[in-house]
Amino acid sequence: MDVLVPIDDSEPARAALEHAVREYPDATITAVHVIDPNLSTYGEGGIYAYESMVESRREDAEDLFADAAEIAADARGSIATETVVGDPAREIVAFATDHDVDHIVVGSRGRSGASRVLLGSVAERVVRRAPVPVTIVR
Repeated sequence: MDVLVPIDDSEPARAALEHAVREYPDATITAVHVIDPNLSTYGEGGIYAYESMVESRREDAEDLFADAAEIAADARGSIATETVVGDPAREIVAFATDHDVDHIVVGSRGRSGASRVLLGSVAERVVRRAPVPVTIVR
């Protein structure tokens, strides 16, 4: 069984990973971090700022993956990790489809407050679009 766990630096994402390694001890678990760029915020010279931002966020993802590896090691061994760039819900569903994932375990929310209301719930959009079962962890 292949299980996908989207991660960011939120507590719900951490809880989702802990749930996945506990409930699916024999599964191949992949932690995916989606970098969500928004070119409209960069103005003139935006492509250079964009490239710098993506590279910086890729480096930040390495810290997330180190934490994820520790969580997995405490429970079962190791996990695979991937970083992708794009709309989070769309990229999570695409990753699941492209990599024959059997199940997605996602945190209930990674954002809070106004940004969550404006952008919508990634977990909700994943549930609506995913080709496989999705578990939402709070």
